[in-house]
Amino acid sequence: MIIREEIKLVTGTSNRGLAEKVAAYVGVDLTDCSVTRFSDGEVFVQINENIRGADLFIIQPTNAPADNLMELLMLIEASRRASAMRITAVVPYYGYARQDRKDKPRVAITAKLVANLITTAGADRIITMDLHASQIQGFFDLPHDHLYSSVTFNNHFREMNLDHLTVVSPDVGSIKLARATANALDAELAIVDKRRPQANKSQVMNLIGDVRGRNVLIRDDMVDTGGSICQAAEHLKERGAKEIYAACTHGVLSGQAVDRINASPIKKMIISDSIDQSSRRLSDKFEILTCSGLIGEAIRRIFDEQSVTSLFDEPLSQMD
Repeated sequence: MIIREEIKLVTGTSNRGLAEKVAAYVGVDLTDCSVTRFSDGEVFVQINENIRGADLFIIQPTNAPADNLMELLMLIEASRRASAMRITAVVPYYGYARQDRKDKPRVAITAKLVANLITTAGADRIITMDLHASQIQGFFDLPHDHLYSSVTFNNHFREMNLDHLTVVSPDVGSIKLARATANALDAELAIVDKRRPQANKSQVMNLIGDVRGRNVLIRDDMVDTGGSICQAAEHLKERGAKEIYAACTHGVLSGQAVDRINASPIKKMIISDSIDQSSRRLSDKFEILTCSGLIGEAIRRIFDEQSVTSLFDEPLSQMD
């Protein structure tokens, strides 16, 4: 019987703050690791501690730039060559997830390519959270634990005590998440019917449901340029919604997204720390919830060979 000696946590430069919170939850120090650049920008990684026989978890979101993905692959490769017993890639935000199918001629299914790269690099297992498309789990031939941020978000929504609440899906793709949120909060459900003429541009067409005189919570898995969610908020305001809140797991916030959200009718924009926001100047309209407890508990259970699925049946307070 092979026995892993100890748990080790490693991180690159993508989101060190989140990794430090996860390490504190698990009760270990982050393994000393150097991630540097040559003068031409080429990435160099080195793990500075012995990890032979360790159960190793590499915490690294793969949001832009592509260097973040490269760091993850190199950390996996370095860990494999250093004889870690088991290597788990912990990817709170899985970049390139929107490119999950061939919907146009001569395009790459990049979400599958990234899965192949992580597998080839030497990962034994992967942990993700709120994938843009659930079927991406099938792109991996590795054990895959898919975490749901609703464990964290729904508790926060309950504490907000929003009466006469309607949860709104900003597009058809987010209906499942919005419906689950509405059920958890005992709220009504509405759907924004949206047409997207081209990437990163959308046009609101219709609203399925009634929001007049009601508080609204727009629930989505990610916000990139902010165009969709701000258009949805404008449309809901025109339809008579009272206070409008929005919640997205992954705050990509590219381009003019922050300015758009600040100028929108959205009263509060709630995101997780799956992507590092420390370099941005976010206004008080933004609220960041940490997913470190959720990720840390999943890591702890995997190390102890316990069920991860049962995690979603327990209140988050038990994971503090």
